[in-house]
Amino acid sequence: MPDAITLTGLVATPPRHLVTSEGLPITSFRLASTQRRFDRGQEKWIDGETNWYTITAFRQLALNSNASLDKGQRVLVTGRLKIRDWENGERTGTTIEIEAEAIGHDLSWGTAAFTRSVSTATIAPAEPASEQFPPEIESPAPAELPADEDAVPVPF
Repeated sequence: MPDAITLTGLVATPPRHLVTSEGLPITSFRLASTQRRFDRGQEKWIDGETNWYTITAFRQLALNSNASLDKGQRVLVTGRLKIRDWENGERTGTTIEIEAEAIGHDLSWGTAAFTRSVSTATIAPAEPASEQFPPEIESPAPAELPADEDAVPVPF
């Protein structure tokens, strides 16, 4: 069972985007997360130590992250935790990686405008509804929505 984690922090490096030779989009960046606490004796906020994470996103999340994120922005990241020890000659260390499942701007610090992306993947047609209503109950009518000239068609 993978370890799930949710983090808040700053995008500390410009997101790096690449597409593998197999066509897999990947976007990665470093996330800096600093815990703060209020020191009542000094009557001010004190920064704790900063934890550093490597965040990696794949597929559509990678494409959307590359188009949406910039260095210095505050974000929330949810994903699978991976801790790796490494050696490089005489140096050793530990890298903490998060394989992102979701990334979003932290709205406690600002506003964002969301734009839905439409995937280019082929979507299978929906199966006809098999739900039957008793004769004394009419089937519910679809809700009427106001027309939006700028609306993006939803593939489902």
